Amino acid sequence: MKAMHYTLEQLNHASADAFVAALSGIFEHSPWVAEAAAQQRPFASIEALHRAMSQIVEAAGEAKQLALINAHPELAGKAAVRGELTAESTREQSGAGLGQCTQEEFDKLHALNRQYREKFGFPFILAVRGYDRHGIIANFESRVNNDRAQEVRASLDQIYRIARFRLDELIDA
Repeated sequence: MKAMHYTLEQLNHASADAFVAALSGIFEHSPWVAEAAAQQRPFASIEALHRAMSQIVEAAGEAKQLALINAHPELAGKAAVRGELTAESTREQSGAGLGQCTQEEFDKLHALNRQYREKFGFPFILAVRGYDRHGIIANFESRVNNDRAQEVRASLDQIYRIARFRLDELIDA
């Protein structure tokens, strides 16, 4: 199924409910970001919309930020295996070749997911566009050695990258 596309003008003039409905998938299972952004319209560019949405998350405080991080699925995790990912996450993970992992790569990702979650208490997040599965695993292996503060920051930065990719797919410039 092809995703809907909007112009920025349509989104700027849409009702708050329609704006939130259109942008609710930009930040994984977190429509509160779109709800807050709806109050800041109009946006002059996709970049301005992205910046506003990112600033909303930055200002939300640690509890909401951690809830947003935890709303993301593990890469090649149980939700992917069961087909329970959002349409956006399914496209992103399959585009990175995670569906073509060898059993050894799949086992490695599961071990890294477990190690990362045990250490940090949330899933590993990477904007996978531009990575192949080998690059994803290498990034994973590197970041699992960070401290928690570094990983909260890295996770939010990756979420902002994911959001920008999603906005660019959704909005016709």
